[in-house]
Amino acid sequence: MTTNARRTISGKAARSGKPSRRAPGRPSADGADRRAELLDAAISCFARDGIAATSLRAVARQAGVTPAMVHYYFGDKAQLQQALVAERVLPATQQIGARLAAVGDDAGAAIAAFVHAIDEVVARHPWLPALWVREVLCEGGALREVLFGQLLPGLPEAMARRFAAAQRLGRIGADLDPRLLVVSLVGLTLFPAASAPIWKRALVDGIDTGPPVDRARMLRHTLSLLAHGIGAQ
Repeated sequence: MTTNARRTISGKAARSGKPSRRAPGRPSADGADRRAELLDAAISCFARDGIAATSLRAVARQAGVTPAMVHYYFGDKAQLQQALVAERVLPATQQIGARLAAVGDDAGAAIAAFVHAIDEVVARHPWLPALWVREVLCEGGALREVLFGQLLPGLPEAMARRFAAAQRLGRIGADLDPRLLVVSLVGLTLFPAASAPIWKRALVDGIDTGPPVDRARMLRHTLSLLAHGIGAQ
């Protein structure tokens, strides 16, 4: 076919109003946005129902698309889970490590940095606490081994060593176990975020003892409890 003939055909197609067929291959310019939307839908399903119980069809239903589209962007479920870890969970946990690295060896500063980091991460990624409970804490969770291998490699141990060093210098209480202090930090940050629907209904909504418990109030409470305990100041 000559160049003029091809131009003639192309011109007829344009005048007909029919869309031209895009060659197969990578997604169009808005593909990244669509992929992000599908990953958001997958996270909603994973946090609500668990990774094992979520199918690609369920993700498609959550996103309002066909299963073929989910398959187009992620392949199979294993690849979708890998995308979740690499593109959403890992960046979130790296923020925690970055905050801790910035404060050096001071134990008090490390405690405050951890609490602030969890507060910021949960604010940006409100799905994270529920996913953490389902897929890390619960037996058989899909992300438990990922936690040790990819998400926080060496971070809990490094924090415990930092606290042990501070204890030897008399900067934290002698009765504290540096390892359990790490556990306490997680329990005072991620657990309240994950269980908020329960304790807000049981305590905050039913007992009027003060102003609403918002993010800032929870942050102040946690930092004060860690710094001063429950004694009067």
